[in-house]
Amino acid sequence: MITIKHVAQRAGVSPGTVSNTITGKRPVSPKTRTRILQAIDDLGYKPNLLARSLVNRRSHFIAVVTSEVEQFGPSRILSGIDEQAEELGYSLLLTLMRDPAEVDVEQTITNLVARGVDGIIWAVHQVGNNRRWFTAERRKELPPIVFVTMELKQGFAIVNTDNRAGAKLAVRHLIGAGRQVIGHITGPLDWWEARERLVGWRETLAAAGLEHSDELLVNGNWSAESGEAGLRQLLERRPDMDGIFLGNDQMAIGALQAAHRQGYAIPGDLALVGFDNIPESRYFWPPLTTVHQGLFEIGRVALQTIHDAIENPAQSGERHVTIQPELIVRESSVAVAVR
Repeated sequence: MITIKHVAQRAGVSPGTVSNTITGKRPVSPKTRTRILQAIDDLGYKPNLLARSLVNRRSHFIAVVTSEVEQFGPSRILSGIDEQAEELGYSLLLTLMRDPAEVDVEQTITNLVARGVDGIIWAVHQVGNNRRWFTAERRKELPPIVFVTMELKQGFAIVNTDNRAGAKLAVRHLIGAGRQVIGHITGPLDWWEARERLVGWRETLAAAGLEHSDELLVNGNWSAESGEAGLRQLLERRPDMDGIFLGNDQMAIGALQAAHRQGYAIPGDLALVGFDNIPESRYFWPPLTTVHQGLFEIGRVALQTIHDAIENPAQSGERHVTIQPELIVRESSVAVAVR
């Protein structure tokens, strides 16, 4: 049986250097790393991960439970998790849920614990009551677990975006641009993020003494189709509407198309602001003003938080990290002089 000692002899290094190359725990020079990897390939060495985990009681695997990775938000968070995991020497065990509202939490957790993961990042969006399984008593029996995109809650380790603050940035910007009748197309309201953005819209208009009635609201489902239908509905109901805050950029695509087809000048007749800052938003016509919510950073912070809890179990309890959003101003909300 080929062991790490055989690889070390072949590469002319110590067993510890071979171990650092395999685990990424400590830096190894590129030249030495190349020599070690060549020795591993020549000898056909396969690291005995099970034996290593028995010695140090760690698997160096982090479980990530998520859903809807075809969407911008979850995929961007996952990219941040992956980058930070690579830097800290962890491998990821990915579990995809088909429907965030119908997650079999108990079976999923049972499977992950059986695999001996060092920690869990629960990145399934908070939809309905899909967090109710995680009672304080149950969490005591689990490896460290960090939740992403959920409301702050006592006893939980949570990394999220301040969705309410992001909505307030968007609506204040519209008010500052002189808009007086500002509508809102929400995401599905069983999602926590959608409810927070709705509250931000309502509170900002109320504070400014502007109308914030349900007549200015339409519920969407994050899709461009719902953005198009929602804007048509709002304009039929309130033709005096001169500004609109969209719950995400995808719905803004549909809203822009509906506005163009009905002959509304953007931003002259109707100013639009989205949420997410997807890469394509700068290429909408006109380019979309939107709220950047730091999704990649959320992923990195979530992985770092898990790492800290693994290294120091005393930090595995409550911890709340909220990433502050940023408004990206483009031509969909403010007139730009033609050069």
